[in-house]
Amino acid sequence: MKHRTGTEEDVGAHFGLPHAPCLPARPVRDAGFSVTRLECRLNGDANRLVSLPPDEAYFLMLYLKDAHHCDVAPDGTESETRRFRQGSICLVDLAHGASIRLFSDLYSLAFQLPRELFREVAGFSAAPKATRLKCRRGEDDDVMRNLGAALLPLFESRGSAYAPVLQHIAIAICAHLLHAYADHRGQGVSSSTQLTVWQEKAAKDFMIDHFADQFPMAAAASAAGVSIRRFIEGFKGATGQTPQQWLLRYRTARAKQYLGERSMTLAEIATRCGFTGEDDFTKGFRRVTGTTPAGWRARWLN
Repeated sequence: MKHRTGTEEDVGAHFGLPHAPCLPARPVRDAGFSVTRLECRLNGDANRLVSLPPDEAYFLMLYLKDAHHCDVAPDGTESETRRFRQGSICLVDLAHGASIRLFSDLYSLAFQLPRELFREVAGFSAAPKATRLKCRRGEDDDVMRNLGAALLPLFESRGSAYAPVLQHIAIAICAHLLHAYADHRGQGVSSSTQLTVWQEKAAKDFMIDHFADQFPMAAAASAAGVSIRRFIEGFKGATGQTPQQWLLRYRTARAKQYLGERSMTLAEIATRCGFTGEDDFTKGFRRVTGTTPAGWRARWLN
């Protein structure tokens, strides 16, 4: 079911999908918000170029299935083709437009988010009063994954029945992005100490692929193409966490998924999630959540 207004930007058309379902809203005051459901099948056109025009807005992609694409610079230079995992996001500034080349089918939710909307949300809520967001590439984002799942049923709604729910979700998305990806450069964080977006993605991809294994952080640094010292400093500069802290949080998030299955013991979950044993699992889980795995499971299942 398509919901359109005569003034909204048709994101789907830029992907070769002029009739893609799109939900528009004005969540706070005047600034618009739109989310488009993209089901882009290449059908033999295995290197489709997609270009978004310059705009005073951010563009957010939430991948509903794994996808492969590369960035295309204004001069036509193409980056390495990379995999973007289901549930991850890309967040880009459209000040100068953006282009990608698709090498796989694309199933995603695409959000058009004007800068003015973030200013309105920041004034309306307790969200940070940031003026810029960090660009992200393939960032694993559980919050956006859950908000995206809440949006999908709205595409089947008729008339304007979806509008109140969409407005609340739109505000939640903007507040989350302001909290998670506010760009504080110039406020005590030196960009020279940070990893590039692609270095950060390469390191996180390595840690995700090997989260169940015991590996030295030098291996993640190697995946990012930097020295271990540069990696630790740059990762913390980019994320606010050390690589070890980030990995522990990721392992804990995966452990929560397994804890919802009654059939798995704590020892089995510890092994699957890269902890050295049940005691290590309990200590790490408590450090992140404030409770033990057994306590979390009891509350979850009851």
